Amino acid sequence: MVRAAGKLAGVDQAAWDALDHGPSPFLKFGFLRALEDSQSIGGRSGWTPVFLMADVGGKLVGGVPAFVKSHSYGEYIFDWGWASAAQRAGLAYYPKLVIAAPATPATGHRMLLAPGLSATDGAAVRAALVGAVRAVADETGCSSIHWLFCSEAEQAVLAGAGYIARTTFQFHWKNRGYGTFDDFLGELKSRKRKQLRKERAKARGAIESLQWLEGAALTTAALDDLDRFYRTTTDNHGGRDYLRPGFFHRVAETLPEATRMVSVEAGGRRIAGALFFETASGLYGRYWGADAHVDLLHFETAYYAGIDRAIAKRLPLFEAGAQGEHKLLRGFEPSPTYSAHWIRHPGLADAIAEHCAREAEGIRLELAEMAKFGPYRDASGDDDSGSD
Repeated sequence: MVRAAGKLAGVDQAAWDALDHGPSPFLKFGFLRALEDSQSIGGRSGWTPVFLMADVGGKLVGGVPAFVKSHSYGEYIFDWGWASAAQRAGLAYYPKLVIAAPATPATGHRMLLAPGLSATDGAAVRAALVGAVRAVADETGCSSIHWLFCSEAEQAVLAGAGYIARTTFQFHWKNRGYGTFDDFLGELKSRKRKQLRKERAKARGAIESLQWLEGAALTTAALDDLDRFYRTTTDNHGGRDYLRPGFFHRVAETLPEATRMVSVEAGGRRIAGALFFETASGLYGRYWGADAHVDLLHFETAYYAGIDRAIAKRLPLFEAGAQGEHKLLRGFEPSPTYSAHWIRHPGLADAIAEHCAREAEGIRLELAEMAKFGPYRDASGDDDSGSD
């Protein structure tokens, strides 16, 4: 019922994309193809793909993209401490098996199912896929299996199959039916409202234009600039360029319907840009960079322009990437992210389960504390002090 392919050449694009991907585009064939063609996965990347496909009567009814990994880079739900503990105990932690969108910290379906399956059939396909994932881990000698940024419902299914549930969080912006950016500002406390207006005015006053470019309209020059911005930013911040040269150009070809770029010009040239992906259900900001420093331009390009876009397109969700408590003051709210983990060694599994339980309680307390400092007016209409 479940077969495997090591490359996308063994996957039918139309059938794969017809599976239910939810709001996220990051397991679509085009995104995976751009990763493969640029060697951001496969080869020496440390992400060796295994595409699992469940067939019934010759029809694809389920899929899982799994990756045998020799490191923990590019995952964003981090397990470096687990790997270190395994090493101290004399246990081999790598290779491990990861089910995720590579180098992409965005929640989405990880068990891709055909739309319209009955509850019974859907459960059977999920069980077959989970079993096939375990078989791959056994065949490749993986120490563990990690489903990252899965849905809450998928985490529950996996917990029922013996996986350790882990909850972390990101900051997401949620559209409350705003008609304009000013409507959104009107929901903020006075001081935050003033701060955002000042930041936008200062950034906008230092540039000539900021415009959205859609995938099919992206020129080679624009994509060259985006690639340069990305590598310059990762170099300057000591990061890793998980996306290899050629990825941006390729994804504009293979996933043009979702690919977007914000292009910023000043002094008659493009000085900054950011990559976004857009579906009918959400906007996802990914990579930002600049050739020149403009105060507060990062916030304008990576956050405020995205909020503007989500409002204009009536998108319910805007995810601007991992980390960043500074997002809290700019309208983004802490939102849980889910993962599930199977550890082969019983002793290490027990230690990790205990860690996840303690971590969950710590996160619960942290979120409660953050709620005290959120930017939105409370139900009583409390608007901080002062006025516009």
